[in-house]
Amino acid sequence: MVPSILEGQKYTFFQFIKKNHKNLQHNYCLVLFLPSNTVDNLKLVVDIGNSFTKLAVFHNDEIIELKLVKDPVIKEFEIIYKLYPNINSSILSSVGKLNPDIPEFLSGKGRFLELHHSTGVPFINNYSSAETLGKDRIAIAAAAVKLFPANNVLVIDMGTCITYDLVTSAGEYLGGGISPGVKMRFKALHNLTHRLPLVEIPPDFSDVKLLGDTTESSILSGVIFGLKGEIESTINQYEKSFSPLKTIISGGDYKYFEKLLKSNIFATPNIVVRGLKNILDFNEKK
Repeated sequence: MVPSILEGQKYTFFQFIKKNHKNLQHNYCLVLFLPSNTVDNLKLVVDIGNSFTKLAVFHNDEIIELKLVKDPVIKEFEIIYKLYPNINSSILSSVGKLNPDIPEFLSGKGRFLELHHSTGVPFINNYSSAETLGKDRIAIAAAAVKLFPANNVLVIDMGTCITYDLVTSAGEYLGGGISPGVKMRFKALHNLTHRLPLVEIPPDFSDVKLLGDTTESSILSGVIFGLKGEIESTINQYEKSFSPLKTIISGGDYKYFEKLLKSNIFATPNIVVRGLKNILDFNEKK
């Protein structure tokens, strides 16, 4: 049972410490509860993407709350700040249409930063057309230098599009590549032809056969194994030019390919919000 001293409080997160006792056949769990109104120095990251919005509350470098919403309204933010009254700063990045009420609300809640191409970043941006660089890719580069400082890092972000982004060991962002995402490939085969069906993404790519014996299974084979080959070939080419190389995979669809890829890859969920948090930290120290 939860001790009475903890009842009725709201908690931001808990941590399980599991220990197998050598002399007993039972497992013991120690649960550490942290009340939301006692955790200081919280930060809110708002990432408004193409498909949905992520609201992430950070305590230091740990995400203690992550919420996905389709169309964010002020009520969502009011709930977050009610649960976490000690949020003292926030950052907003939007690649889509932005409700002007959102930055106005956030700016009234403490230190607020909206990501623009002129925003200070913790890396050297050597992209030739910096003003056209996507905000998600800016955040990805910021996450790369935080996760693997002084390393060559290739980040593969598997979202609506698949982006490849490279940061050198000197902290220079050089650029990368953009290709169609998984869903986009299936939709293109259906929308740009007269008779090919729209194939749904299977829950497990390990069940996809290389040799398709129906139109549907042939489409699955072409898309999945074609993309697998693209990713592995791209990693190999970057490794030849930027060795040694750390490779990170992230994005909404990374889970489908994590087990299929042979390369030594670091799976890092929510890399964009982590990068935005690093940008916020960087600007607060300036």
